[in-house]
Amino acid sequence: MSRGIIYVMTTVVPGLVKIGKTGCQNFESRMYGLERNGYFNVVGLKRHFAIEVDDYDAKEELLDEIFSKSRVPGSELFALDVNLVVQLLSSLDGTKVYPKDESKEDAFDQATEQRAASSDWSCIPDGTYHMDPHVKGMHGASATMVASGGSFVVKAGSVCLTDPSDKWRPEARKTALIENGVLRHDVTCRAPSTAGWVVLDRSNNGWKVWRTEDGRYLDSLRESND
Repeated sequence: MSRGIIYVMTTVVPGLVKIGKTGCQNFESRMYGLERNGYFNVVGLKRHFAIEVDDYDAKEELLDEIFSKSRVPGSELFALDVNLVVQLLSSLDGTKVYPKDESKEDAFDQATEQRAASSDWSCIPDGTYHMDPHVKGMHGASATMVASGGSFVVKAGSVCLTDPSDKWRPEARKTALIENGVLRHDVTCRAPSTAGWVVLDRSNNGWKVWRTEDGRYLDSLRESND
C-alpha cells in the first residue's frame, strides 16, 4: 500500500483552492515549486494543510469524486471553502505534515469554527474598517482593514502587538513583516478574526475588534441582518 501526502493550498483567488498529492520525500520541493511558479495560470499559492496517509492515490481520487462539482475542468483547482477541505483531510487516519505546530484535532476544530463563522461574513460590505487603540484590551494596537470580495486585508502601517511566548499562530501572522511594531506590507486574510490575529498576536473575536467608519463593531452588521 503506497504512502504519500495529500495537501490543500489556497490561491490568490478567494474561494479557489488546489488539492493535490505528492510523495513523502517530495513535499517541500513540490510546495516550493507551486508557491514560486503558480499553477494553471493561478498565482499566489500557499500551503495550508497537508497529511501523510496510506493508499494516498485512492484517497485523492475519492476527494476528486466528492468535490467533482466544484472542480475547475482539467485541473486540480476547486471552488471550495478551504476549511471544508481541512475538516475532511484532518479526519483521515494519518500523520499531519503541515502546519507542524498544530495537532490534527486543533486543525479540525479551527476549520469547523471558521466554517461556522464564514456563513456570516457575507454580511460584511466591502469597505474600510478600523481597530481603535483607545479601547480597553487593545493596548495601543491601531490598524486598518479593507474588506473586498471576501478577503480582509490588513494594511501596511498598522501598529501591531507582539506576544513573546512560543505559541501557535496562523500563517498570516507568522509570515507578516512587522518591524518595531509596525506592519510593513499588506496582509490578506480570509476572516476578520485572522486579520485580528495579525494585529493583536492573539486569538480574538473579529466581530468585536474591528469597527466601521462610524465606530460600530462588525457585530452590528450581523445583528442588522437577523
